[in-house]
Amino acid sequence: MGVHGSKTQKQAQVLMLGLDGAGKTTLLYKLKYNESVVTVPTVGFNVEMLETQQSGPGLTVWDVGGQRKMRPHWRHHYADTAGLVFVVDSWDLRRLDEARKELHQVLRYQSLRGVPLVVLANKQDLPGALSPAELSLRLDLSRVCGDRSWYVQPCSATTGFGLEEGFRRIVYLLKSSLKQSQEDIKNKLRSKGHTVMEMKPDVVYNLGLPG
Repeated sequence: MGVHGSKTQKQAQVLMLGLDGAGKTTLLYKLKYNESVVTVPTVGFNVEMLETQQSGPGLTVWDVGGQRKMRPHWRHHYADTAGLVFVVDSWDLRRLDEARKELHQVLRYQSLRGVPLVVLANKQDLPGALSPAELSLRLDLSRVCGDRSWYVQPCSATTGFGLEEGFRRIVYLLKSSLKQSQEDIKNKLRSKGHTVMEMKPDVVYNLGLPG
């Protein structure tokens, strides 16, 4: 995944949420600029454009502040969201229940129904951090994500470990979700006796992983 700038690409909007202190802004700047920066709590939002490899479409990532007073405003960013990234501090066990509650509330919104989810299990470099399997159980993802594709990616915002893989995964899930949506539409039309023609590639967001 190239993240050095933005060329002329189709863009898919990705919303990145999480509690304050989870490391959202730090990991975003580490991913894009390969720099460890000292950040302050995000009041409002940051927007960064990330390139995928070759001619693939880019990601427009909206990093929205996670303080308690900001969370009621998250819903204003749900429209046109193609993918959801939720960042969790996998080391801070005291706030896991809070993170779970906020994530479940986000996933209940009708406008995000079926939107693919990647949970970034941040701070894996710290001793005692929960593994992705443990975190998925604590967040009850199998139950709450029954209508969507999801994945838990271990990562570290400070070292850069797992960051590219996490965003590659959201691209992969976006592609899979769109393929399924197209197939569902075709099957529905066939069931009504309509003739289905293949969609032209330039009509569909092709979010495939390069290579």
